[in-house]
Amino acid sequence: MQLERRDRIPPTLALLAPLVAILAALLLCTPLISWTGAPPLQSYATMVQGALGSRFALSETLSRTTPLIFTGLAAAVAFRAKFWNIGGEGQFYCGAIAATLFGTGLVTLPPILMVPLLFLMGFVFGGLLLLLPAILKTRIQVDEVVTTLLLNFVVLLFVSYLIEGPLKDPAALGWPQAVPVIPAARLPRLLGRTHLGLVVGVLCAIAIWVLNSRAVLGYRMRAIGANLHAARFAGIPVGWVILMTACLSGGLAGMGGVSEVAGLKGFLSLDLSPGFGYTGIIVAMLAQLHPIGVVFSALFIAAIYVGADAMSRAINLPTYLADVIVSLSLLCMLISIFLTHYRVRWK
Repeated sequence: MQLERRDRIPPTLALLAPLVAILAALLLCTPLISWTGAPPLQSYATMVQGALGSRFALSETLSRTTPLIFTGLAAAVAFRAKFWNIGGEGQFYCGAIAATLFGTGLVTLPPILMVPLLFLMGFVFGGLLLLLPAILKTRIQVDEVVTTLLLNFVVLLFVSYLIEGPLKDPAALGWPQAVPVIPAARLPRLLGRTHLGLVVGVLCAIAIWVLNSRAVLGYRMRAIGANLHAARFAGIPVGWVILMTACLSGGLAGMGGVSEVAGLKGFLSLDLSPGFGYTGIIVAMLAQLHPIGVVFSALFIAAIYVGADAMSRAINLPTYLADVIVSLSLLCMLISIFLTHYRVRWK
């Protein structure tokens, strides 16, 4: 067996690879479902019904999709430039802090101005958090994987201090949560629990796609991701581009925190995110770092988790099956990406 790198990747193969990877993951999970004694086809049908089969189910799936779009875009932007941002969780909470600080009465504006202000401040807070690891990487070559990962725990401890201290809601009867945002800072609802943050996330995905394909900064980010030394030799300001990439990536994750506080929950708490920052990495990898693909990848993963909850209630299957499906989807996607770039020849 010999591996040969493809001179050109056929568009059909690039489009079919994600679908084949998802089907392969579902087939690999079939024996696990059978092992529990449940019929696989009925289980998958229940999962689809629970995720998309009703107005309520669709609203739950879309509301779960919204933060995953933001964190998936954050990871896709950073990874495109080979800046390994593992701190999406911390940046997500920084955006939530911004929404709490500015959305609980510090600034009072009409909703048409208040909502953009919250997203802007969430972008700034998230970008500033990732700016520190970017400076450490560009100045003294500190590994950004370590710094971004450890900052997640620092931010969570800071959030715990805020909701138990300066931002604690006195009307919460001792429950650890911050003061709720004012009505002018709430995002309008579109369908059930789905809110305007979904539209903002899709618009951000389109904007990042335009940036990657039409803007000079996007070209420089791709060039650095392809070959750092060649990009520096060509005169690209590598340090500056990495800093801009970090600000953009952290800002997108911060906007996800704003959408969750102002659109869904209404207040800051430690259980605001069940791991959106980490799941965003899987979203970006399943989408092959394509911004538009991030939207569909986030929808798929959200449907898996929401559908798995419905399947657990209907057929008594463990909800951990959703984690297995997502993990296998990622592994199958990595294999499919490899096979789209290389062909196997038998001798």
